[in-house]
Amino acid sequence: MLSRRNLLLSAGATVALAGCATASPGVVTAPPPPTPAAPPPPTPQAQLSAYMDQVFREALDDSPQFVTSLGLDKDDRAAAKARLDDASLADLARDKALTADQLRRLKAIPREPLTGMAAVNYDTLLATLEVTDEGNRKFQYGYQGAGQPYVLSQLTGAYQSVPDFLGTQHTIETKADADAYLSRLDAFATQMDQELERARHDVGLGVIPPDFVVERSLTQMAGLVGPADRSPLVTSVATRAKEKGIAGDYAGQASLIYRDKVVPALQRQIAFMKEIQPRAVHDAGAWRLPDGEAYYDVALRGSTTTTLSPDEIHQIGLDQARELSARADVLLKKAGYSRGTVGQRIQALYRDKKYHYPNTDAGKEKLLADLNAQVKVMSARLPQMFATLPKAPVEVRRVPKFIEAGAPGGYYNQPTLDGSRPGIYWINLRDTAENPTWTLPTLTYHEAVPGHHMQLALQQEADLPMIRRAMFFSSYGEGWALYAEQLAQEMGVYADDPLAEVGYLQSSLFRSARLVVDTGLHFKRWSREKAIDTMTSIDGSPRSAATTEIERYCVWPGQACSYMVGKLTWVRLRDKAKAALGPRFDLRQFHDAGLLAGAMPLTVLEARIDQYIASARA
Repeated sequence: MLSRRNLLLSAGATVALAGCATASPGVVTAPPPPTPAAPPPPTPQAQLSAYMDQVFREALDDSPQFVTSLGLDKDDRAAAKARLDDASLADLARDKALTADQLRRLKAIPREPLTGMAAVNYDTLLATLEVTDEGNRKFQYGYQGAGQPYVLSQLTGAYQSVPDFLGTQHTIETKADADAYLSRLDAFATQMDQELERARHDVGLGVIPPDFVVERSLTQMAGLVGPADRSPLVTSVATRAKEKGIAGDYAGQASLIYRDKVVPALQRQIAFMKEIQPRAVHDAGAWRLPDGEAYYDVALRGSTTTTLSPDEIHQIGLDQARELSARADVLLKKAGYSRGTVGQRIQALYRDKKYHYPNTDAGKEKLLADLNAQVKVMSARLPQMFATLPKAPVEVRRVPKFIEAGAPGGYYNQPTLDGSRPGIYWINLRDTAENPTWTLPTLTYHEAVPGHHMQLALQQEADLPMIRRAMFFSSYGEGWALYAEQLAQEMGVYADDPLAEVGYLQSSLFRSARLVVDTGLHFKRWSREKAIDTMTSIDGSPRSAATTEIERYCVWPGQACSYMVGKLTWVRLRDKAKAALGPRFDLRQFHDAGLLAGAMPLTVLEARIDQYIASARA
């Protein structure tokens, strides 16, 4: 078949010949104008740019909750604010098909001509799509890819995430916002029923959470059922609408939805969990799941973005624990703690009430105020190590009471793209004894600055394609936050506070223990109890805190390994750049090279730092 360009040329030639045949003698006929040349095909860089824009639009189209988390639920995406994500089996199948198609489209773009940031962008997307698609093809349970095998647990499921999402990310400024909240509250019931369908499907494949996960999930689910006028799902919209002077009986409307739709849907999930409870076993590892060893392999590669084996990761954890314990031993002896193992002495520090804030509302408010002051002090020191600072502010807030029983000790939510919501470091205050004063500085450096807030806010503000600005890799991001703890120590923040430095070492011991116990649970087939005992012996954390952590690893296999693997990579790459550049090495420029390129797999980070080294040498 002729191309469109050749077809036009042929038609033009025919017209010219016909004109010559009918022309009057002696009359010169002007030649037809030349046919414009076809535009050149798009370059691989242009193809990749268009592809990334399309992938970002597809992500927004697929997840109204993602739209809200970025603060984009307005203008042409205002309709997203009244919707929650589809959680049905059919939608899961569509998501898997979309992932496979995105991978196919990416591989159709030539990789070889790409250099610089274009190569980083391509390789980053390729890595995440490949490992997710592999998990999708191999496993027919849990979430996309591998790493979250249970639809319902103490850490997964709409019942656990949507109340927090509605209370902290769904903004209410206008009547339309309040009405959208009610629509989402209605959709919450639908989402829970969709998850119930998926959970039943997975049970049919033999996927049932461990007995202790079922028990903790039931406790948390029951905690959401109560009088409507005391439910945060109702009071959140009613209080905020009243504060904004928005007319309407939002308490009454939300109460009806809560009573007639949300509670019945939640009760159906409770009934389901009770139904499967007699079939739940105590074995905690992914190895007992269908094709469980392969599942953990994919989950581990997805979380660490490396090819390290479970045995290698287990040994790294033991080696790090040994080295860090020796350093902690010296500091503990200087502080007067010399009896028992390092773990036992740290446990004694945890129990010492002189390091506890009062476990009262006033004590918890004081703790929050002190942490916000600490963030302010560290923010003023950041220019020592960073050339580029985030524009978005960060605040420390308390984890909402209704989810604190199963929530981590601390976590972070990035700011919205439009700046309407700051970065938020959430700290769990279910029991102030879990957060002694000597542990808090390091936790704050991890979650706020120079940790998660530094990395994620800079990523959002960087000159990157939108899809790259919104991506997160646990090994990169959590590895950075753990590396940020070391940066704080290198800045001398503990010079006059040896116990706070013990807190820094305990945090690293905690992440080293994660390598040991996660691989122990899912690869070496340890029991929950052995994992708890091992964690407390290594890092000295209270048994209650260790239990919450171990139960987290049971439902998120592999993720806990990303922290220390990521940190060691950041440190190794910094040493590599120092050795290569000598006196030309600039720590601030190294950080810019790693952070302003956005989150990426660790293999891609190494290539990015190699680019930085080559550029600094030129």
